[in-house]
Amino acid sequence: MDTLTLEDLDRLYKPASPLVRDKVLDHVDRHGRAFVGLSPFCVVSSAGADGSIDVSPRGGEPGFVHVSEDGREVFLPDRPGNNRLDTVRNLLSGAGRIGLMFVIPGFDDVYRINGRARATDDPELLSAFMEFGKTPRLVLRIGVEEAFLHCPKAIMRARLWDPDAQVPRERLPSGAEMVYDQLQLGKLPVSNEQIIESYKTQL
Repeated sequence: MDTLTLEDLDRLYKPASPLVRDKVLDHVDRHGRAFVGLSPFCVVSSAGADGSIDVSPRGGEPGFVHVSEDGREVFLPDRPGNNRLDTVRNLLSGAGRIGLMFVIPGFDDVYRINGRARATDDPELLSAFMEFGKTPRLVLRIGVEEAFLHCPKAIMRARLWDPDAQVPRERLPSGAEMVYDQLQLGKLPVSNEQIIESYKTQL
């Protein structure tokens, strides 16, 4: 099997249209601001100094990510997770390169932002992100370099919001059960329902 080169891409794909190239902005405009304001979920990608790559989900009430007045910065609160801190460690150890992909339930369009991030625990800024009765440990301040709407084809292909495409939960064990099995730790010491309930107190 041959390994493709950059030159092969021109053979396999048509050039991007002028519209696709020109839609990339250097700030979040009014449409992007509205999209981020309706989004309760985004996916964050980061790169570390040693080449470490991470992709991580983030969620909250719609608009949990804030946009500055001029659209040149976005602010992402960091909520409690598993304390691996892969994203933040990558960003603080490297050049702060970050990518964000926002989705809105029921929408096939996607909104993307690329830029550079730095972290702050400024109390005044943290207080603007009170949610679930708590302030975040830190906020990522992201300087926007690219912002654009992504075409809906991937969501359409996945039928992500189609009720007929939903998979019954019993098709797989719970996440906790799978981890315990992977690590050969035996049976879960508590029920999955108890684990889910405990998560609800840690949001």
